Amino acid sequence: MKKIAIAASMMVMSAGSAFAADPAVGLWKTQPGDTGGYLHVEISECGSNICGTIKEAISADGSKGSQNGYEHLGKRMLWDMKSKGNGAYAGGKVWAADRDKTYKSKMHLNGNKLTVKGCVGPICRGQDWTRLK
Repeated sequence: MKKIAIAASMMVMSAGSAFAADPAVGLWKTQPGDTGGYLHVEISECGSNICGTIKEAISADGSKGSQNGYEHLGKRMLWDMKSKGNGAYAGGKVWAADRDKTYKSKMHLNGNKLTVKGCVGPICRGQDWTRLK
């Protein structure tokens, strides 16, 4: 009977960690771009990786993309990002809205700040995103 109780409790403990969400999952605010506008990006688990989708675009005057017809609402912005441990992610792609180009990507999570970088060879540029939820 004791063996069954121990086995059951071990299964419950391991199931809890298996169902824990990736720490980067949530709603993030990008840094303002050249025009002063910014995006809200929803990061979620996509299989064993994570991906991000544009949920809202806010222009410099505060109007929302859902009100002013922003064409990229719902567009995937991050995909195939793999956790490397200790807040590091790599192996994925990022779409840069300001350049309309896709780059190899890496990210680093530190508390409520997510540094997202797009790279061409050894040259990278990036932004710090702030967690909203």
